[in-house]
Amino acid sequence: MSERLKITRGSGNVFRDIGFNAEEAENLKLRADLMMRIEDSYRKSGATQAATAKALGLTTPRFNALLKGKIGLFSLDALVNIAVRAGMSVELRVKKAA
Repeated sequence: MSERLKITRGSGNVFRDIGFNAEEAENLKLRADLMMRIEDSYRKSGATQAATAKALGLTTPRFNALLKGKIGLFSLDALVNIAVRAGMSVELRVKKAA
């Protein structure tokens, strides 16, 4: 137990840290954030999956895939549309990278 642990500071984007290129990592980060916010809204609503799926214009299996975090099944466009249907406002801020 005398070994020292090596600690590496993360970039702030877990997808970049695990090896995705910068463009894909940023896209995945945005999609993951939208998916989590949509799920949080659903959980707070107390509605059933079926009712929520219908209100969002999705099938229940598709909504279930979103809740399970199947990020590869959802484009950024699709998630923005779902969030808007859920009554959210989506804003994109662009700034120069550090």
